[in-house]
Amino acid sequence: DNWALLYAQRLALKQELPLHICFCLVPKFLEATIRHYDFMLRGLREVAEECAELNISFHLLLGYAKDVLPAFVVEHGVGGLVTDFSPLRLPRQWVEDVRERLPEDVPFAQVDAHNIVPCWVASPRQEYSARTIRGKIHAQLPEFLTEFPPVVRHPYPPSSPSEPIAWEACYSSLQVDHTVKEVDWATPGTAAGLAVLKSFITERLKSFGSHRNDPNKAALSNLSPWFHFGQVSTQRAILEVQKHRHKYKESVDAFVEEAVVRRELAENFCYYNENYDSVQGSAYDWAQTTLKLHAKDKRPYLYSLQELEQGTTHDPLWNAAQLQMVREGKMHGFLRMYWAKKILEWTHSPEEALKFAIYLNDRYELDGRDPNGYVGKLRDGDMGADAPSPCPAGCLWSICGIHDQGWAERAVFGKIRYMNYAGCKRKFDVDQFERRYAPH
Repeated sequence: DNWALLYAQRLALKQELPLHICFCLVPKFLEATIRHYDFMLRGLREVAEECAELNISFHLLLGYAKDVLPAFVVEHGVGGLVTDFSPLRLPRQWVEDVRERLPEDVPFAQVDAHNIVPCWVASPRQEYSARTIRGKIHAQLPEFLTEFPPVVRHPYPPSSPSEPIAWEACYSSLQVDHTVKEVDWATPGTAAGLAVLKSFITERLKSFGSHRNDPNKAALSNLSPWFHFGQVSTQRAILEVQKHRHKYKESVDAFVEEAVVRRELAENFCYYNENYDSVQGSAYDWAQTTLKLHAKDKRPYLYSLQELEQGTTHDPLWNAAQLQMVREGKMHGFLRMYWAKKILEWTHSPEEALKFAIYLNDRYELDGRDPNGYVGKLRDGDMGADAPSPCPAGCLWSICGIHDQGWAERAVFGKIRYMNYAGCKRKFDVDQFERRYAPH
């Protein structure tokens, strides 16, 4: 289920040439730990097995793409290169670095297999909110939300077989933190991810519309780790979920809004605004003004990064949410809002709050280092000061008001939307959640 691979195979079949798949394993990536690398590498083992069955050569190259891929292209006489897409600065830089080092006669194509409507097709500019991008995406879904043609067994084998992959050497090459352990609830790989999709449709989809904002209810898809690592396609999930719209219209429409409109809004923001992780570079004028105006306000509590990371604040709900993320690699979407907004309230400045929130999110969340984690999203109709979000709220939405609006002014937050403990108690059984994720 990958349009970049399908396009590459089509080119190879047309030219009657072998097809190679390369994955460049970098030794470190932002705040990723062994938790993330293990999930990715175990998924890649499955890819390698599938490629062998399809007569496609799979290569795991150790190092940055600019250092290993151009040499591979020359060595194997590669006639064309196709790559996938990410809107984030670092992967985009990798693409540019490779482009500059490729032989001049090797064409290089990029396919947005990450989104359903390709990012640069959905909109040619940075969109202000979900309201401004929703119509553009829905208008183009009939063209792009189609069934995938199959990847076929490739009829043109390479002249020499690919090197067997030394998986232990892959792990040894990593320069990442090994103290953030793998999680046991999420099995990596496409087969496991599709099983989670199936269980969502049969067991949880019916409650998604009504209970997705209750952290104590099993109503979420839980698919974000597999989406993030490309092990399950968002498009596949939408195609399967939409088959049940006649039974669960509210839930299916909410899932499409979250997994398509909100997700692609976050991609749009990161693609057209390369300062997507800074207050000055990304916050709207009204938000920058109000945050600056209240920067010197007295904070009720001040916590260090270490105190936040260990979940030792005065707030048992916040601590429970942080510990859920540390232990499971996934925090409930409703609580991501509360979590990030309290970091704004308990740190010296909005800049420090954003820095801490991104660090913790990227270090512990399996789906960290992702446009959704940086930006986040909100349903336009939510009017209460502690209104629920239908999906994970990103750091910029929570701290800088991106894709949101100004609210009643108050200390520290200014006009940024406020959330508090009492508001959460009105939404769900806070005590139950706190007991479940109490400190050991």
